[in-house]
Amino acid sequence: MVEVRKKEKETTGSLMRRFSRKVQQSKILIEARAKTFQTRPKSKTKKKKDAIRRIIKRKEYDRLRKLGKIS
Repeated sequence: MVEVRKKEKETTGSLMRRFSRKVQQSKILIEARAKTFQTRPKSKTKKKKDAIRRIIKRKEYDRLRKLGKIS
């Protein structure tokens, strides 16, 4: 939990700046944003299909690079 106390003769604006800086440094916002967009885990078949597709694309890219069609 982030806590910021107002100092003597401190303006509200500077207090808000200090608070927002503390929140950013504590990484609370990053964690909160990550939790709002949770994705479902992929199934085994989807993982396999994606892996096969990546392998095929990589082989095709290497083949075209060896032929000189891709620099």
